[in-house]
Amino acid sequence: MAEPVRGALDHIVLCVADVERSLAFYSGVLGLAAERVDEWRSGKAPFASVRIGPESIIDLLGPEHWGGSRGLGAGNVDHFCIAVAEDEWEGLLDRLARAGVATEKGPMRLSGARGSGTAIYVRDPDGNRLELRYYSA
Repeated sequence: MAEPVRGALDHIVLCVADVERSLAFYSGVLGLAAERVDEWRSGKAPFASVRIGPESIIDLLGPEHWGGSRGLGAGNVDHFCIAVAEDEWEGLLDRLARAGVATEKGPMRLSGARGSGTAIYVRDPDGNRLELRYYSA
């Protein structure tokens, strides 16, 4: 067996139907910091991004770069998870409710990369399933 690498998730690229709508969800509702938005809007960058943390981003790739014909939300990924600080949890739930984002499952206790945490599942505007969670201190 090979020695395990010490890796970290660097980025996820999501093919989205409407980058502005996705920015409104990921930045406006979830509260992730938007990056390269002005460059993307002016055509200097191929996509806008939102930052999950110091080392991870989500790139939001519009249909002009992927053809617009693939079935959004129908890929091989079941979901991805964004962990937030416990003291941000209630505020996140409030923002989701105000934005009309339905909770598919949860809250419930689930195992993750850092042990057991409290989680919910929601869908983004393109149908991608997200697990949102916090770990108790």
